Amino acid sequence: MEHWLELRTAFRLARLGTVSATAEDLGVHRATVNRHVDTIETALGAKFFQRHARGYTLTEAGRDLLDVAGRADEMFSDLAGRSKGQVGKLSGSLVVTSLAGLAPLIMPAFQTFKAEHPDLNLVFSADDALARLEYGEAHVAIRAGSRPQEADYVVLPFHKLCFGLFAAKSYIDRFGMPDSSDLSAHQFVGSIDGSSRRPYSHWMNKHVTEDQLALETSDQNVINASVFAGLGLGFLAKHDAEQRRGLVEITSCRDRWSTDLWIVTHVDLHRTRKVHEFVKFLKNIKQVPHPVS
Repeated sequence: MEHWLELRTAFRLARLGTVSATAEDLGVHRATVNRHVDTIETALGAKFFQRHARGYTLTEAGRDLLDVAGRADEMFSDLAGRSKGQVGKLSGSLVVTSLAGLAPLIMPAFQTFKAEHPDLNLVFSADDALARLEYGEAHVAIRAGSRPQEADYVVLPFHKLCFGLFAAKSYIDRFGMPDSSDLSAHQFVGSIDGSSRRPYSHWMNKHVTEDQLALETSDQNVINASVFAGLGLGFLAKHDAEQRRGLVEITSCRDRWSTDLWIVTHVDLHRTRKVHEFVKFLKNIKQVPHPVS
C-alpha cells in the first residue's frame, strides 16, 4: 500500500504523542518521523496533528487516521504472526470492556485464555460509557440491553442477565421473613426516580415508596454491598447472588427482570486471531438458564 510506512509512523505518533518517543519506538531518527508525517499529510491533503510545546495532538482528521491505521496495524500484526508460523502463540494486548458488574461472568474466559496464551496482555476496562470500537478503544465489548445496531459491528449473543429480589439473613433476623405478596413493611435499597435503565426499575418505581428506601442509589455495586450488609431488600444479578452466602431469595428471577448481553467486535478485527480466539472462549462459558416468565 502506498505510503504505508509513513502512515504507520503517523499512527505510532498518534499513540505515543511525541516525536522522540515515536523515533525510539520505531528505531529511527526524529527527523525521519517529522518527514514521514509531512509526507503523509501532503499526500492525503489533510492535517493530522496540532503541534505544540509538549508534543502532538490529533485533529479531527487525525482521529480518522487513528481509526483506519489502528485497525490496519492490528491486521498486519495478525498476518505477520500467521506468516511466521506462530499458530499457537498470541502476543500484544487484548482490551475487553464491559460494566464492572459483569466481570464475574467474563473472568472464567480470561483465566483459561490467559493460561493458553500467557504472552498476551489482557486489559479489562470497566466503564459505563460505550467504547467506540471503530476508534480502537477496545477489541471486544460486552453490552447489555437491546442488540447493538452499528453497521460495522459483529454482534453475538452472550448471556441472559437476570435479577431477583434478595435479602440478607441478617436483615431477616431483625425484620422477619418478607412475604413476597406484601412488601410494604420492608426497607429497600435502590432507586425509584425512574432514571435507571435496569430491567427491574419499573417494578421498583411502582411498588416501593420513598419512605421505604433505606438507601437511595443507582449504582449496582452499591446496591449489592447494601443488600449484603443487611440494610434492606434489593435486586441482585443471579451470578452476584450465587457468589455470596447468607442471602435469601425473596422473589426469583423473572423474564421482565432480565436483559440480554451481547459480545460485540468491529468487523475489521473480528477475524484477527486474538479476537477470534477470545470470542470463542467467551462463547464456551456455561450459559445462564433462561428465567421463568
